[in-house]
Amino acid sequence: QVRLVESGGGLVQAGGSLTLDCTASGEIVVFNAMSWYRQTPGKARELVATLSSGGRTNYADSAKGRFTISGDVAAYTMHLQMNSLKPEDTALYFCHADAYSPRGLYWGRGTQVTVSS
Repeated sequence: QVRLVESGGGLVQAGGSLTLDCTASGEIVVFNAMSWYRQTPGKARELVATLSSGGRTNYADSAKGRFTISGDVAAYTMHLQMNSLKPEDTALYFCHADAYSPRGLYWGRGTQVTVSS
C-alpha cells in the first residue's frame, strides 16, 4: 500500500509564492507519472500539472507561465512551485500517482492553499 502525503500549503497574498511537496511511502510500486490536482467546494477536481517518469511535464492553461512542476517520479517525490498566485488559485491541492506495476491510482489527502486579494 502506497501513501502519498502533501505539504507546503498555507495562506499567501495575491502575487506571492508557495511551493508544494509530495512524498510517498509504503510498498514498492512503479509510477508512470505524478500529478497535482486541485479542487474547490462545488467544483470538479481539476488537473494542474503532470510529471512523467521520463521527466516530461504538462500544465493546465491556468498554470502555464506561473507554476513549475519538478521532482523524481522514480524516487516518489514531486514539487509544485507556484508564483504570481491569484485568488482563483485557492483550492485544496492533491498529489496523485499513476502506477503501472502493480497497476493502481493513488491520492494524497490534500494541502490547502488560500490566496488573499
